[in-house]
Amino acid sequence: MGLSDGLFTLPYSLDINKIKHNQLYSKLMNAIPLDIQIKPITKTALLWLWRFSVGLLVLLVLGLAWLVAFADLFVAGSDLGYNLGLAGGLIMLSLLLYPLRKRVRALERLGQMENWFRYHMFMGIGGPVLILFHTTFKTGSMNANIALLSMLLVALSGVVGRFVYRRIHRGMYGREITLAELEAEFKERQEHIGSVFSLQPNIEHRLKDFHQAAFAPIDSTLHRVWRFMTMRHRGKKLSRRIRHDAKKVLVAEAKKQGWPHAQLLLNYNLAKRQIDDYLFAIIRLAQMAGWTKLFSLWHLAHVPFIYLLVFSGIAHVIAVHLY
Repeated sequence: MGLSDGLFTLPYSLDINKIKHNQLYSKLMNAIPLDIQIKPITKTALLWLWRFSVGLLVLLVLGLAWLVAFADLFVAGSDLGYNLGLAGGLIMLSLLLYPLRKRVRALERLGQMENWFRYHMFMGIGGPVLILFHTTFKTGSMNANIALLSMLLVALSGVVGRFVYRRIHRGMYGREITLAELEAEFKERQEHIGSVFSLQPNIEHRLKDFHQAAFAPIDSTLHRVWRFMTMRHRGKKLSRRIRHDAKKVLVAEAKKQGWPHAQLLLNYNLAKRQIDDYLFAIIRLAQMAGWTKLFSLWHLAHVPFIYLLVFSGIAHVIAVHLY
């Protein structure tokens, strides 16, 4: 389909005459800038409500932390301080149920792994927060400091692991992505990106150059690491440039052909999505092996931290009750 035909296959049939005579619809479409995609209002509202709620909760916790640290509301050895430490310690101990659920067949009936993972993630934050409040954000004895340091190492390791986990799994609680799935996804993107090449001759060359650079063999380990770390940033930068060029061509063609703004917007959004999806497919496929290796290395480091936390926590509890 050429430029004169609208360039892309639209997601639904577009009645040009009806749109031209519908002034309210035209005003609404003209109010939408070209650089955004249309999202359901309900989904956007829920997303912002979730962000606002999380931000409010963080501010509340920070305010309470400031009061506990500087207003001397209680001490670690008081009833409140002791109970906070006890609750936090039990929560941290309960996190061990997640790896047991994965490996012990007798526990398979105790809920889905997705729910266990949610508990492991959220309580992995809640437990350390309670223990930090228990300490009133002050250092104490040697055994207490070792237990606190061990807990912070486990919590920080969990945050890093969660970041890496999302790179090799679908969604926040999804299953692991296979290399075959990524290859199939990339082939599908290749089939759809062809229509974008007709916008400008150099778009195809730039996308293919990025693809070749992503998979080119490199002997230097340092250079491979640098390519791995910067590939996503370079992909986003290239995507912005190509979308900018595509938009200029589409705007010029819209003026020439007399397209309504709705058709221009739909064509641009489709081109934008195809460009982003194609580059993202390249990046995921090229980085898959690196993220998988990082996740394995993270697991080797995370498990010893857990053992250190358990032993130091037990030693701290014994020391508190004996002395």
